[in-house]
Amino acid sequence: MQVERLTPAIGGLVSGINLCEPITPAQRDEILASLVKHHVLFFKDQPLTPRQHRDLAANFGALHVHPIYPHISDVEEIIILDTNVDNPPDNDSWHTDVPFIECPPMGCLLSARELPPTGGDTMWASCSAAYDALDDEYKLLIENLTAEHDIAKAFPESHYGKSPEALEQLAAARKKNPPMRHPVVRTHPVSGKRGIYVNQSFTTRIIELEPKKGAEVLSFLTTHVARPEFVVRWKWKQYDLAFWDNRLTQHFANADYLPHRRVMHRATILGDKPFR
Repeated sequence: MQVERLTPAIGGLVSGINLCEPITPAQRDEILASLVKHHVLFFKDQPLTPRQHRDLAANFGALHVHPIYPHISDVEEIIILDTNVDNPPDNDSWHTDVPFIECPPMGCLLSARELPPTGGDTMWASCSAAYDALDDEYKLLIENLTAEHDIAKAFPESHYGKSPEALEQLAAARKKNPPMRHPVVRTHPVSGKRGIYVNQSFTTRIIELEPKKGAEVLSFLTTHVARPEFVVRWKWKQYDLAFWDNRLTQHFANADYLPHRRVMHRATILGDKPFR
């Protein structure tokens, strides 16, 4: 397996491995080491079936079943992200996946199934590179802060409650997943790197700061993470697979392709509780 660095801060292009075949423990460990180093890995031409996709992801940990997104009928761990004119994109803002649970995902595997003629690129940002670029005074300011993440912010009724059944599902998801608090700065459990852990889609407030100051800090951090020098942009081709470290990255899916359709499949690997 070979890995080509794509930018100084983030991104590796992997070759020399067929993920449609079961991977060995040695290959798993090599992938994980590369993931920690590059934050997001890209594998070209990996036409995984949903079961292969699930089984590949299960090499890296227990899998999350999403409370709202639809999934493959007989493979509930694989969610379907099908965006089109009747279901417009909802993830065109910077975010980390599923921060509204106590132990958010360590990583996600996203497979491109159907793509528009142009557009639909995804960008990933290194939250550790963004943290390292802060000055010492700002690092001290945010050192011991806690942020709240709310599923209701990212999954509003206006988009996800368009039928009685959808409203019922949404209400159940919100009841099961009340707002969750995590450190504003978290430490990666493997590399020891520190990184910013707030985002535009889910983070609602900073607990220790009064609302105006908290909103200012939150706005600054979410804008700072998206600076170009911390970002890699991927132009998808069918059956590309991206594997990102969800602990210290954020991503943004460009919603520039309507009225065309874009279909992605995602497996989400559970992680551990964020700590400072």
